Amino acid sequence: MSGTRRENIKVGQTVRVVQKQDQRSGKLTDGIVSRILTNSATHPHGIKVMLENGNVGRVKEIVK
Repeated sequence: MSGTRRENIKVGQTVRVVQKQDQRSGKLTDGIVSRILTNSATHPHGIKVMLENGNVGRVKEIVK
């Protein structure tokens, strides 16, 4: 599932995000969503979320 639509992302889901400092390399970080930070329904680069460990990034993949 795509991480560009807010409706696809729920608190408690496991996702892979790209953090700001990793955007050039594309390195993904796994984590569990604790907060959804993007207010709009969609975002072309991914919905911004905060993970339970405090990391913030844009969702690239939703893990089943």
